[in-house]
Amino acid sequence: MNYKMTIQYDGTRYNGWQKQGNTENTIQGRLEALLLRITGEKVEIHGAGRTDAGVHALGQVANAHFHTELSDEELRMAMNRYLPEDIEVMELCRVPERFHSRLNAVEKTYEYRIAVDEGKHAFERKYLYFPGESLDQEAMRRAAEYFVGSHDFKSFCANKRMKKSTVRSISKISFREENGILTVSYTGDGFLYHMVRILTGTLIEVGLHRREADSMRQILKAQDREQAGFCAPACGLILISVNYDKNETRFSPEMEES
Repeated sequence: MNYKMTIQYDGTRYNGWQKQGNTENTIQGRLEALLLRITGEKVEIHGAGRTDAGVHALGQVANAHFHTELSDEELRMAMNRYLPEDIEVMELCRVPERFHSRLNAVEKTYEYRIAVDEGKHAFERKYLYFPGESLDQEAMRRAAEYFVGSHDFKSFCANKRMKKSTVRSISKISFREENGILTVSYTGDGFLYHMVRILTGTLIEVGLHRREADSMRQILKAQDREQAGFCAPACGLILISVNYDKNETRFSPEMEES
């Protein structure tokens, strides 16, 4: 069977989502090891977003193929019983065999959180970036307008050896401030390596008046990583949600393997 999971995690102490040969301390690695323990099968989990080390998720989506006699809810509860306290499976259900969490994703939403007052935000400090200076949020909004739509975001990709297309479509960038925290939300069909963090770092530089808002047009055109701003730290980034066409996730008992 193919199972779809919606997962949240605090990425602070993990080396990212994707399993790596030199460490077992990844979200994917922890989940696969647990499913081996529960099902007795070697399981490969596919995540919708390969979040980097230190990046968090409220709505990561993953899928995996395996067999179990447990009901969906029994399996979810069993996983949460043995997972570390900073990883939780929020939802789990069977989906069509063809469903793939990354390949079938229609759009993803990330948020980046920035402290814009003088507070220490003691209970949220691990999930915020502190620029240390006041930001011109109106200038940041003007700059962000240049990123909405379909563009070649090569200037905002940290992978210098990227051979595939670097064209992506961003449908919305929004800003909201509450209790001294500015949240920048990005929704698009996909994002390149470090793309959201570089976009945010560039917008922060605009907010600090180190760049002009209208210079975003030239940065996009340059297709040169050196022209964009710094890569904002991972701690402030959260994968909020991943959306799919409902037909891709609709399951019926007739789909079960005989």
